[in-house]
Amino acid sequence: SCTVKTCWMRLPSFRSVGDALKDRFDGASRVMMPNTDLEVPVQRNDAVPHRVPRRDRYRFQLRPHNPDHKSPGAKDLVYLESSPGFCEKNPRLGIPGTHGRACNDTSIGV
Repeated sequence: SCTVKTCWMRLPSFRSVGDALKDRFDGASRVMMPNTDLEVPVQRNDAVPHRVPRRDRYRFQLRPHNPDHKSPGAKDLVYLESSPGFCEKNPRLGIPGTHGRACNDTSIGV
């Protein structure tokens, strides 16, 4: 007789995934992308398409917007621009504003 054992991977709970993402979001770093470190890819006429090794895919280094902060790690969330204010109406960005309601622009949104 044979015994069959079926195994599968389990995902963490939705709550623990959300908590981990929120922690990363709260610790996100504003960065600048340098213009000088970008290299133009070399054109090749090989029959086989040129694959860039994974470690060389992103040759540029993201620098922190504030020089007193450390550079972000591989798993850190980063952003290039601050979010717009959502209290005031901005039709160009599709922001309706909060007319007639209290709004706190400095709230962390919790």
